[in-house]
Amino acid sequence: LAAIRKPPEPPVWADYRAIFLTEKRIEGGVAFWQAHGELLARAEREYGVPAEIIVATIGVETVYGSYTGSHRVLDALTTLAFDFPRRAEFFRGEPEHFLLLVHEGVLDPLRMRGSYAGAMGVPQFLPSSFRNYAVDFDGDGQRNLWDGAADSIGSVANYYRSFGWQAGRPIAVPAKVEGQDYAALAEQGIEPRFDAQALAQAGITPLSDIGSDSAAMLVLEGSSGNEYWLGLHNFYMITRYNRSVNYAMSVFQLAHEIRSAREAASRSTLDR
Repeated sequence: LAAIRKPPEPPVWADYRAIFLTEKRIEGGVAFWQAHGELLARAEREYGVPAEIIVATIGVETVYGSYTGSHRVLDALTTLAFDFPRRAEFFRGEPEHFLLLVHEGVLDPLRMRGSYAGAMGVPQFLPSSFRNYAVDFDGDGQRNLWDGAADSIGSVANYYRSFGWQAGRPIAVPAKVEGQDYAALAEQGIEPRFDAQALAQAGITPLSDIGSDSAAMLVLEGSSGNEYWLGLHNFYMITRYNRSVNYAMSVFQLAHEIRSAREAASRSTLDR
């Protein structure tokens, strides 16, 4: 209870970015991609989710599996379901899913460890997400999100596709604003609902082409002032993993940095 009552994330994007877009996570992402390149390429082909988004999600969640949590999952879930009224409705079904996983032979109820919120494994799935979206990506007859990377990679990709990821579509683009009308659009939340005409009428100019996509207006507090972004459909899909603009932006930008670093390393190798 003490852990979940703490602020779940830094209040502004600048602080959040400083935590998740680090050299350690970028270099770790490149190494993870190099180690599991074939699996990531297959996941991208089969599910349509870019390899870098899969890698970055795992990097943000558990630093590529290096820390998956120390709380006993059974204790965390029952505490949140019955002794934490503010979120009890959300968590009430999770012990049931957990016990069904036990019944199905997937979990040892007393040994499983995870986050203070009951999230488990390399991708930090709650039991309901485990039951609905985890996949046996290596074909060994088990869905194992703790040891090895195959099932975690496939499960993250399957999660995004199941919520509606659109292959080949953009995720977010920076924007320029004029006047103050953009603020009213920003107050409408993170679901993309404004077309190019509505954006233009509010003085918002995308700095990259968004085509016919609808967008959400996002205002983030950066280290040098406000940053203005348009979150498109696939950005909204990242928030289905964690309903936070800061979280989704960290995955998006970490993914970009990992891909850039990997491509730079490949060019350096070729130059030799």
